[in-house]
Amino acid sequence: MPLRLSSLFLRTLREDPVDADVDSHKLLVRAGYIRRAAPGIYTWLPLGLNVLGKVELIVREEMNAIGAQEVHFPALLPREPYEATNRWTEYGENLFRLQDRKGADYLLAPTHEEMFTLLVKDLYSSYKDLPVSLYQIQTKYRDEARPRAGLLRGREFIMKDSYSFDIDDAGLDESYAKHRAAYVRIFERLGLPVVAVSATSGAMGGSRSEEFMHPSSVGEDTFVRSAGGYAANVEAVTTVVPEPIDYVDAPAAQVHRTPASPTIETLVERSNELHPREGEPWTAADTLKNVVLSVSLPGGKRQLVALGVPGDRDVDLKRVEAGIGEALGQGGELEVAAATEDELRAVPELVKGYIGPGLSRDDALLGSESRTGIPYFVDPRVVPGTSWITGANVAETHVYHLVAERDFTWDGTLEACTVRDGDPAPDGSGPLEIARGMEMGHVFQLGRKYADALGLRVLDSNGKLVTVTMGSYGVGVTRALAAVAEFYHDDKGLLWPRDLSPADVHVVATGKGTEVLEAAEEIVAHLEDAGISVLFDDRPKVSPGVKFGDAELLGVPTVLVVGRGLKDGMLELKDRRSGQSRDIAREDVVAELTAELRGSDTPADDTL
Repeated sequence: MPLRLSSLFLRTLREDPVDADVDSHKLLVRAGYIRRAAPGIYTWLPLGLNVLGKVELIVREEMNAIGAQEVHFPALLPREPYEATNRWTEYGENLFRLQDRKGADYLLAPTHEEMFTLLVKDLYSSYKDLPVSLYQIQTKYRDEARPRAGLLRGREFIMKDSYSFDIDDAGLDESYAKHRAAYVRIFERLGLPVVAVSATSGAMGGSRSEEFMHPSSVGEDTFVRSAGGYAANVEAVTTVVPEPIDYVDAPAAQVHRTPASPTIETLVERSNELHPREGEPWTAADTLKNVVLSVSLPGGKRQLVALGVPGDRDVDLKRVEAGIGEALGQGGELEVAAATEDELRAVPELVKGYIGPGLSRDDALLGSESRTGIPYFVDPRVVPGTSWITGANVAETHVYHLVAERDFTWDGTLEACTVRDGDPAPDGSGPLEIARGMEMGHVFQLGRKYADALGLRVLDSNGKLVTVTMGSYGVGVTRALAAVAEFYHDDKGLLWPRDLSPADVHVVATGKGTEVLEAAEEIVAHLEDAGISVLFDDRPKVSPGVKFGDAELLGVPTVLVVGRGLKDGMLELKDRRSGQSRDIAREDVVAELTAELRGSDTPADDTL
């Protein structure tokens, strides 16, 4: 049956919604595909569900093609499985927690690793049952602090998550490769260009992780790539570490007054003015900036951590969050923020603007074994023998020629600095180029983390119990739809790829007489009989201008106008994307549209 605009549950809008900040959000609301229910939560209207179903169909077909089997879990889950893997606390404030009337704890699932693991544990016990891959398309929940960009970053979203279960690592490698190839095909069919980039595993854990990044100026993620083929999320980029420097002949550390120099910029200015270096001026790269951060630990406690980074680099909190949990022995990603004034005042040894690791190893201010006990991590560029200007822990005072390893030590290295255009790729494939993107999919080699925690073991061929190894693979289904809308649109409205369009053709009936509408009805019936789906603008008292405006906004790729040329037996066929139009004889329309939509050179036999 055609979708009739006269009865379709739809109201298009001429103005952008006030809370929309990206084009996909504006257009999906204006065109009546979705409506806002609450911040980061949306109601799906008939046209939106139509397109969403086509995205899901593509995902299902590709998952089924690699032998994965579909299941469906509840979104409301008990606390206990997530407690066993420590994710009840690791997820922090991003988790929606609630209690039933008896006081039992539940959550709205952000992901389902635990439930898949327990299901396989419940039903399978032998290596003969493996390998198996299971998937679901399910609604997920994350309590985003600042939901934005419509469907691109919401609190409720639909995701395809799948999990592979293998007896050994070789099997995991094979399952991972199959899922990765399926993802490439999914994004090709959606018409979304993506780049597969190395990534960190974060709270998911595991030994290998890749993201499928869709390059976009409105993306919230940053990734890098080189001409030689290296690609990684910035959180996963590793620094090319310099060689250590022999410091036997390095000058001794010297303490100097540096009035009014609490920033790197003023420090460099004062240093060149009051303590010039022979041969070349001091630069920000000669300084060691010590940044104190506050880390939210599992359970709600906060801990101060100090980072020593070259003064010409900024700290990237996302990179810090990706690695600080492992550095502190806590595992997973931890939330990080700049230390507050109150937190700094609680440690009187810290003089804001003049913080340093200490003047000697025997009198360290930073580090787990120091007077403050604050863990101290440095950027990988801080290698033994490098010499720095840094804070002397006294107001308006800095120390010069403070040599790493000779004068101060650290608890470990941490990838904490921003990655810049031109930085060398870690694999030697050339300089890095920075790009913005949206994460469309993520694949993980989880290994045995969840199987160990939940006791998923099977008998191997020798009758010995072994722990199953797992992979996890996610695609954001609603995010994919929004990304397509963001990528395929113009200033007039949406431009759906044909495989995702809510209909094959948008028929617009224009004219005051009943004969036009009657002819359009007959044409629509023949199109539907030929298997061509139709969005039919049959509204009797709507002007042609409004109808054409809605056709442009709704984004069906082919528009068929039944109007002025009808008396001569002609219709107008428009290509929504190119804007080109041509006249077509009424008796040829079904044959030509059938050939066009099926990609066939042989016209169909259907005629009017």
